[in-house]
Amino acid sequence: MDQPALNALLEALISTWENEIVEFKQAGNDYDTNKIGEYFSALSNEANLRGQERAWLVFGVSNKTRGVVGTNYREEPERMHGLKQQVAQGTEPSVTYRDIHELQHADRRVLLFEIPAAPRGIPIAWKGHYHARAGESLGSLGLDKLDEIRQQTLAQDWSAQLVPAASLADLDEAALARAREAFAQKYANRFSADEVMGWPLTTFLDRARLTQSGRVTRTALLLLGKPESVWHLSPHPAQLTWKLEGAERAYQHFAPPFLLTTTQLYQRIRNIQLRLLPQDELLPIEVSKYDQKIVLEALHNCIAHQDYTRDGRVVVIEQPDRLVFENEGNFFDGAPSDYLEGNRIPRRYRNPFLAQAMAELNMIDTMGYGIHDMYARQAKRYFPMPDYDLAESGAVRLTIYGSVVDPAYSRLLIQKTDLPLADVLALDRVQKKLPIPDEAVSRLKRAGLIEGRKPRFHVSASVAKATGNMADYIRTRAQDDEFYAKLITDYLQQSGQASRADIDKLLVDKLSDALTPDQKQRKIGNLLTKLRRRGRILNAGSRGKPEWKLAE
Repeated sequence: MDQPALNALLEALISTWENEIVEFKQAGNDYDTNKIGEYFSALSNEANLRGQERAWLVFGVSNKTRGVVGTNYREEPERMHGLKQQVAQGTEPSVTYRDIHELQHADRRVLLFEIPAAPRGIPIAWKGHYHARAGESLGSLGLDKLDEIRQQTLAQDWSAQLVPAASLADLDEAALARAREAFAQKYANRFSADEVMGWPLTTFLDRARLTQSGRVTRTALLLLGKPESVWHLSPHPAQLTWKLEGAERAYQHFAPPFLLTTTQLYQRIRNIQLRLLPQDELLPIEVSKYDQKIVLEALHNCIAHQDYTRDGRVVVIEQPDRLVFENEGNFFDGAPSDYLEGNRIPRRYRNPFLAQAMAELNMIDTMGYGIHDMYARQAKRYFPMPDYDLAESGAVRLTIYGSVVDPAYSRLLIQKTDLPLADVLALDRVQKKLPIPDEAVSRLKRAGLIEGRKPRFHVSASVAKATGNMADYIRTRAQDDEFYAKLITDYLQQSGQASRADIDKLLVDKLSDALTPDQKQRKIGNLLTKLRRRGRILNAGSRGKPEWKLAE
């Protein structure tokens, strides 16, 4: 929001004053971070309960005068960014401010912390304690409110359902040990590893959001269940499938515990080292064909967002140059493009109980960073961006590339490591011959990264020279009209006359590859018309069957 919009927002918040989703503080530079976390938890939970998208914590407004007094809280940008990280580390599940707006109100600095509502079914805790509001007061989240939030999706959440016939004996010992390690690592700033390892099993499983009061859920069986205990989930298949396509064919199915078997599936993928040779350098850059973190992020997302009621399995197809991930269920909250910049926080989950448990075990985050991180890591490896295909009815298909599509694109990323992700995404679409928005076209052209005519853009001449891609540039570069006119008149001088088909045969291969076939036809027609009007050629035939000759 710009300054006028922020000023209007502040005036509106002051006019209604404090309530369950608005809190004002004068706040000096040393305001207690722990208190901020408590307010974050309370305001986020209250926004959820009231069906609001956000709540506000405002610094720089006096409670006594209800007027703007300004604040010097964390004036350094680095310290303000550090606050976001502190809040993310102290909350369960890990969330942070949607944005921190800075307003200059009559030369006084005001901070407006935009706090996202807790996701449906998932209350937000600060350092293990849930907070709420009672009017303007801060307090604990009562059991009635806690139950109200948790029951928002519990009845509809497939992953939260209890499995009466299952017991703790159905859980895999190795998976349980790994789960404790992951939980202890996530909360190392709050619990020692020895403390987590010493908890009774039922205490740990409840704390990790895997069970309900010690009773086994479908989530617990998916993540920690023994392979022979999968029958408890019948008729819903709990299975991951790896399939190798190409000159060789192979496949393998993986059952729970998914906490362990996702890594086993990754180990089946042929992840060789590739060499990328920068222009004018003798030493190649070595990168793995696939990044382990990207692969596991994609696979864990498939597990977390799978629609298990559709009785399908998660499939990973390994092709010679890419991996394709498929899971049942439409993209649940928004579209993949909404999460590319890492700013959108998911409001809803298909399987909120499963998502929260996976977050507790460090398998996913619940902030919407996963997609952004996959794209950013792929860019740092100089590879094409992932592609989402939502066209197939009721399924999500994600492609992760393990090879170079256009060497010029990869060499450009090697040379220009500071390109914004938005520019990398646009250049990726250019290399894949996909359309890009007009705004991106203007931006890339101003930067000298692309040239050509819509829709066939290509790497510009300066970048082509830098990347050794001059052959492609020459094929797509447009020549001056006089060059093509000279070709026509020279041809007519030698042959005496030419039909339109003869002229087409002469010019089509010489026109820019950036033009479509229709554009090439129109270009040739315009050239002939221009030469005729200048009196340099004439049509000795008919309009339908022209015979072009040089004018006397």
